[in-house]
Amino acid sequence: MVADSVLEGLDPDQRAVAEAVKGPVCVLAGAGTGKTRAITHRIAYATLTGVVTPQRVLAVTFTTRAAGELRSRLRQLGAPGVQARTFHAAALRQLTYFWPRVIGGEPPKILNSKIGLVADAARACRLSFGGTELRDVAAEIEWAKVTQNRPEDYAAAVVRAARRPPADVVDVARVYAMYEQLRRERNLLDFEGMLELTAAVLTEHREVANQVREQYRYFVVDEFQDVNPLQKMLLDTWLGDRDDLCVVGDPNQTIYSFTGASPSYLLDFTREHPDATVVRLVRDYRSTPQVVRLANGVIGQARGEGAARQKLELVAQRPDGPDPVFNEYDDEIAEADDAARRARKLIDEGVPAREIAILYRINAQSGTYEAALAAAGVPYVLRGAERFFERPEVREAVVRLRGAARAGADAETDGTGLIHTVRHVLSGAGFSDRPPEGTGAVRARWESLAALAQLAEDMAADDPRAGLPEFVAELEERAAAQHAPPLEGVTLASLHAAKGLEWDAVFLVGLVEGTVPIIYAKTPAQVEEERRLLYVGVTRARVHLSLSWALSRSPGGSSQRRPSRFLSGLTSKTATHTPARVDRTKRRAGKGPQPCRVCGRPLTAAVERKLGRCEDCPSELNEELLIALKEWRAEVSAEQRIPAYVVFTDATLQAIAEHAPESREELARIPGVGKTKLDRYGDAVLGLCGA
Repeated sequence: MVADSVLEGLDPDQRAVAEAVKGPVCVLAGAGTGKTRAITHRIAYATLTGVVTPQRVLAVTFTTRAAGELRSRLRQLGAPGVQARTFHAAALRQLTYFWPRVIGGEPPKILNSKIGLVADAARACRLSFGGTELRDVAAEIEWAKVTQNRPEDYAAAVVRAARRPPADVVDVARVYAMYEQLRRERNLLDFEGMLELTAAVLTEHREVANQVREQYRYFVVDEFQDVNPLQKMLLDTWLGDRDDLCVVGDPNQTIYSFTGASPSYLLDFTREHPDATVVRLVRDYRSTPQVVRLANGVIGQARGEGAARQKLELVAQRPDGPDPVFNEYDDEIAEADDAARRARKLIDEGVPAREIAILYRINAQSGTYEAALAAAGVPYVLRGAERFFERPEVREAVVRLRGAARAGADAETDGTGLIHTVRHVLSGAGFSDRPPEGTGAVRARWESLAALAQLAEDMAADDPRAGLPEFVAELEERAAAQHAPPLEGVTLASLHAAKGLEWDAVFLVGLVEGTVPIIYAKTPAQVEEERRLLYVGVTRARVHLSLSWALSRSPGGSSQRRPSRFLSGLTSKTATHTPARVDRTKRRAGKGPQPCRVCGRPLTAAVERKLGRCEDCPSELNEELLIALKEWRAEVSAEQRIPAYVVFTDATLQAIAEHAPESREELARIPGVGKTKLDRYGDAVLGLCGA
């Protein structure tokens, strides 16, 4: 029988899901256990056995990519007519179809982004928000709407949920109310309103509800742990008094509570449907036993109400692999450098770059790893966020700095003038000396601008004569050097952006208190969500897994950081690896102190870092080579019509003359010689060194 062939190759638990063709059914599916395989075979088996026709099935997912994957697999299994859509796509399709009949008139325009309307609402309330604040307020309004809290209820809801609003709670409530008023006046409909209006049409028009329920009689909802109250309301409206519903989810991967998602609908499914069939998928086909053991250890320490109910202890099905390693570093630069070095080593050993990922808690951490990978010659792809120089705030800042440079804004050339000018220009983009107390986009924007300000300080220390034109030229060169192929490269992503993905090798970085868990996770429930976020990160790895932390943020800083509490008791269960210290002389310029290669004293001045020694320590300087390099630089400067120090600074030329590199690899190790300059001037410099 054709239907029976659909069951072939399924493990006992997956087969139990496929054969449970009548609802209600709850599938608790751990990471890597083949949940998509199980539910697609269930749908196919139900249609092939005549339980339901494909056209009567609605499979609901959270992303269009997941919906497309479901449709593709179902076609291969012989069920091509099944509808697989996101909540919003399904609601829009129904609303568009029934609008002329039950409402009439001009249909509303769908609002793809709230930010413009939020900006208008803020102006109407005589409030001034920057771009990042507008995004955060828009996200807050979205949370209020999906949790069904009106403007007048918002302040109380914030207290109940222990949220940290992006602005004064009264101001957010005022903007929220004005946003709704303007939306109605302009005949606009946002995504939350789309779901709400669809549910209202079905509730108020029985003939519409009957037609929809006749069309869709068989429901499957994936990632049910991420359903929010508004989506649950629409789902209940679709179902009516029926219970042909199959939900699939993993409570251990609930990481979107801050957006209004609630795992309670999954965990309490049997309370709402006492006769439900419950199947647990725990056979992990993704990760090695070593990775699975660590994942179970992370989630096994979960605390609080419901922790016991949501635990799914995975059982590894793959052969043994290497133990996860735990690495501790002095500072974040060393951590990033070693991650880049080990990624390079994996690639050299045959692991494709696209099968390696570096995962961090917040997008602001990406810049250090972008620079480290670029310096190591490792291609990378940034997922879930723009590259550093493509971030809106950075692009805006560069435009402002370029304009100020053209206007001759920096009259002073004593080093402090550059720092003062850059900070003054950045202040116009929202930068301040003190970081904001808020979180989210506000903090991320400040971090980006702070990185530019720090870069100006490094450049001023390196060359006190440098002005704003040279700083802008340096920014443009760095932006070019960080460019990477769009597809083939190591993935850089936040833990949230990594959900649903997997790689052969995963580096989990920045695992310190204040980052994992994040500093603003105050309540026990918020801390436990951070634990689940780490669990998601661990379960992304198939074979190689590295977990690391740095004792200080910057080289030479105070070592006051502590490893994440979630690692407590776990490192003894796996091989703890203490890496050899990264050779600081191979670090990128402007990244902090390193030991003097002559006397060993920590170097703090930028010129000393480039030289790799104290200025008063003896060196074997090739005076003839230095003279030749300076003459060559003068010729290049005149030919390209750029300042000489844009080609190479005096400190870089002196470092080259002291080291006399014999290969491109040796030349690349000298601070101040980035990839772009190596490609542009490397052959000429090596020719002079050889002569």
